[in-house]
Amino acid sequence: MIIKYYFINKFETNNIDRLDNQTAVIYRNYNSKLPDEKLILKIKKYCKKRNIKFYLSNNIKLAIKLDLDGAYIPSFNNSKKHLSFSLRKKFALIGSAHTLKEIKTKEIQRVNRIFISSIFKRNKNYLGINRFKLISNLTNKKVVVLGGVSKTNIKKLKLLNNFEFAGISYFE
Repeated sequence: MIIKYYFINKFETNNIDRLDNQTAVIYRNYNSKLPDEKLILKIKKYCKKRNIKFYLSNNIKLAIKLDLDGAYIPSFNNSKKHLSFSLRKKFALIGSAHTLKEIKTKEIQRVNRIFISSIFKRNKNYLGINRFKLISNLTNKKVVVLGGVSKTNIKKLKLLNNFEFAGISYFE
């Protein structure tokens, strides 16, 4: 079973309608200073109706308050404040990392899954398949492939024995 994570910056129902229930939506609106709680609740309701998990990026406190499925902690967030929060059993913390130091930080932050970037997309965080395998063996957390997954290279995920990936372009 392939589990997929779709990053969205704005709420568009036609993009969510194309998703199956093995896909989770991560809403990351870094453009505005104040989160739009009404919009987040609207996305939550829509995802729930479609049986899709919904995560909020970089705001664990709000994700708990709005009773979402979980929260996503980006690689640049090193905060450990959330460790004092009481989380319900099914609330999942997921986070991204690009280096060994960031992986260790995510472990300290007690994330359930670590998104490691970038496996296919040739950017400043590019790892490629071999380096990705090496770095993913340095953690005992579940690892999610992040960066550059497309319809043409998705078969290469089998080389990693990894059936979870995250992205944007794959879904659009």
